[in-house]
Amino acid sequence: MPKTIEVTDDLQFSSLKLQRDPDGAVSFDVGVIKRICAHNGLPAEAILGNEDAIAELLNAWYRGHIENGGQIDTVMEDLITEARAENALGGGFSYPPGSA
Repeated sequence: MPKTIEVTDDLQFSSLKLQRDPDGAVSFDVGVIKRICAHNGLPAEAILGNEDAIAELLNAWYRGHIENGGQIDTVMEDLITEARAENALGGGFSYPPGSA
């Protein structure tokens, strides 16, 4: 993935409609990611088919969103907390939905 990805001005982080499903999976509006990829000349399938690439994109976008005064997204904050816990324990750790 390139070092810098531009998000069009008409997209806000909330446009993703990021949510945690009852089974713990993460859902979001795939169309938003496809628009970002198209705007940057990236193959959407390569990004959407790669969990690490999606995580990197969402993290970078969210950091910029917060740095520019954007509102906290509770799902993203939970994902960040979960990732930190996994890293601290060497990976393979996640909370069931609603237990954190």
